[in-house]
Amino acid sequence: MSGAISDRSEMLTQMAPRLDPVRYCFMVITPDTAPQALGAAIGTFREDEGVTAIVPEPVARELGEEGPAFARITLMVHSSLEGVGLTAAVASALAEAGIACNMVAAFHHDHAFVPAARGEEALSLLADLARSAA
Repeated sequence: MSGAISDRSEMLTQMAPRLDPVRYCFMVITPDTAPQALGAAIGTFREDEGVTAIVPEPVARELGEEGPAFARITLMVHSSLEGVGLTAAVASALAEAGIACNMVAAFHHDHAFVPAARGEEALSLLADLARSAA
């Protein structure tokens, strides 16, 4: 994977966390919700119990989803899929502050989904983590 960073220290110093203004919900897809939810989803995952989709909160609410809303923080570093320690460092820093974190890794970036009400706080903590790793 050309250009991807695998060194833990470098991944942390270059993570440049960015808060997405859109709020998201995780929801289980049913035949009734599939067309609209999957069309709006920014991510899906198939488990034995069914398919989970991450969709913008307004879509989730329209489809009857009552679960919590999450803020998405994208780590802008192009981390290697084989890099070790970035997810652990991010999740640990947030856990120390009592902030739940659902990590999603994609090809170019990692994404931390945190409770929407704590998005700005989480962003600040991750920016501090990046500075302290430098």
